[in-house]
Amino acid sequence: MFVCSKLIILAKAVKALVDSQAKFSDWNKRDDIKSALKAGLILLLDEHGYPPVERDEVYGEIFEQAENFKKHMR
Repeated sequence: MFVCSKLIILAKAVKALVDSQAKFSDWNKRDDIKSALKAGLILLLDEHGYPPVERDEVYGEIFEQAENFKKHMR
């Protein structure tokens, strides 16, 4: 159960970070925002006891999910 709650806390922190950056309409086309978001995700992983992810496709998937969520929430 501890691992599950730890992951839920991390997921909420990731969502808050993504929401704060994805508020800009062109966020997914701006390298500065994507770089800041990636750095923030790395820091969040570290804060929650997870090693940083070296594969860029993982971050790309997070960005894609954020954009899909934003499109469907209108």
